[in-house]
Amino acid sequence: MATRPSCFPVRRACLSTKRRGSSNHAVRPTTLTGEPPMFKRIALAATLATLSTAAFAAPVTYKIDPNHTSVVASWSHFGFSNPIANFGDVDGSITYDPTNVGTSKVEVTLPLSGLDSHVAKFDEHLRSADFFDAEKHPNITFKSTKVEAAGDKKLRVFGDLTIKGITKPVVLDTTINKIGEQPMAKRAAAGFDATTTIKRSDFGVDKYAPNVSDNVTLRITTEAVVPAAK
Repeated sequence: MATRPSCFPVRRACLSTKRRGSSNHAVRPTTLTGEPPMFKRIALAATLATLSTAAFAAPVTYKIDPNHTSVVASWSHFGFSNPIANFGDVDGSITYDPTNVGTSKVEVTLPLSGLDSHVAKFDEHLRSADFFDAEKHPNITFKSTKVEAAGDKKLRVFGDLTIKGITKPVVLDTTINKIGEQPMAKRAAAGFDATTTIKRSDFGVDKYAPNVSDNVTLRITTEAVVPAAK
């Protein structure tokens, strides 16, 4: 019996020829660099995203909003109570750069006209020469000298605090509350809380110390917004 010839090689050759000549398999276009246009578009999108992120992360200067900022001082009164006084009408600015915290800075002015202990006669006494001597020294100021990261959403803000014409270094332990768009203002905003403890006698405000405690704790909460374009 004669052996039946195999047609498989012929079929493979035919299939191979069809693939090479078929118009159903169009050649993908390429650029002069040999890259398909899709890859060029992806690369462009990635570049634009990087530039956008870099621009967003640049240092931003915010104006302190006095309506949403409070500086509260508290102290011990003979050990029986812990009175407070609020410093309102705060003015100042905060420059913050999340990618390079060391370039951040803070400048704040607390007018003693905004001092409020909720007791009018006590406010007058605090503004007198016995304490702040507001007639000669109407403002308390703070100016940062260094800002450093201190953990997740934490900063340490070093600076010079000036009270009654006397300047001393202080450190504010600071929490970053939020950085983003303020929904009412529709502008970039930043919120922080901070605390520190000072000795009032260091600033010449030592009446009745130490019975009325020399140590005064300052608690700060602030919201600052990028000024509206003019």
